[in-house]
Amino acid sequence: MGSEAPRLSVVVPVFNEEEVLPLFAERMRPVLDDLRVSYEVVTVDDGSRDSTPVVLEWLRHRWPELRVVRLRRNSGHQNALTAGLRRARGAYVVSIDVDLQDPPETIGDMLRLAETADLDVVHGVRADRSSDSPFKRWTAGLYYRLIRRVAGTAVPHNAGDFRLLSRTAVDALAELPEHLPVYRLLVPWLGLPSGEVTYTRAERAAGRSKYPLAKMVRLALDSIVGFSAAPLRVATWLGLCGIVLCAVLAGAGGAAYLSGNVVPGWTSLLVAVLFLGALQLLCLGLLGEYVARVFTTLQGRPAYVVTFDSVSGNKSTEDVLCKL
Repeated sequence: MGSEAPRLSVVVPVFNEEEVLPLFAERMRPVLDDLRVSYEVVTVDDGSRDSTPVVLEWLRHRWPELRVVRLRRNSGHQNALTAGLRRARGAYVVSIDVDLQDPPETIGDMLRLAETADLDVVHGVRADRSSDSPFKRWTAGLYYRLIRRVAGTAVPHNAGDFRLLSRTAVDALAELPEHLPVYRLLVPWLGLPSGEVTYTRAERAAGRSKYPLAKMVRLALDSIVGFSAAPLRVATWLGLCGIVLCAVLAGAGGAAYLSGNVVPGWTSLLVAVLFLGALQLLCLGLLGEYVARVFTTLQGRPAYVVTFDSVSGNKSTEDVLCKL
């Protein structure tokens, strides 16, 4: 591959995807070749523990436009995406998952829309999610409603991390001091000219999902905590409600004492103590989420560690530290 920057870069985070990678390459390569523009595919191996590195090397020697960036440890989908965006050289950069649920054929529509309408962002919006389970669709809908209400960000409904960014947008994202990025919120926050391309979400081509419920909950928590102080305000309101409830209970106890209608018992007292204790723990937990982010920022540790980049051809064990 020459040193000249390509017209299009495709960033693909990969984690334990040995089964689907050959299918991905078989489908993606003809699509990109048919676009008749110079391109590169930047695959970011997010610390895979299966045969993914071997498959990527096998593909790289057969697909000249394929680049491999390998992270030393698993750093998470968003950080792997960051590593790819930082290394993509194209005038336009598309991010897509490797599972083929988002159709590569839509990339051409995204590129044409961005060029003809002079857009910096083109979101891939899922018009049909029937391939997802009812629980997945319900939780996704809940996530987007919650984000719009709490974070106040104009997030396109049913738009994930399948999107096209111009070089202007990629450079703007690189300037943000985010240690825990959530790109589906950061990109709309930039306020750049944007459009949408709809598509039908397919079933995973092979393998199993690497985004279980725990990771989805973590993403929702990062989205809310990273873009809003609403949880802190919730803690404040819960504290005020607890004070009001305690005042009501105290008034009721005083009235019962004055009327002589005091019934000895521990149930009401126990319920009140448990309620207040749970309330305090909840508030401390919410505060802890924000303190943890401050702590992470002050540590200044890199969000990911690159051990190999196929462009430089560096196969040594020397790490390249890349701070967000």
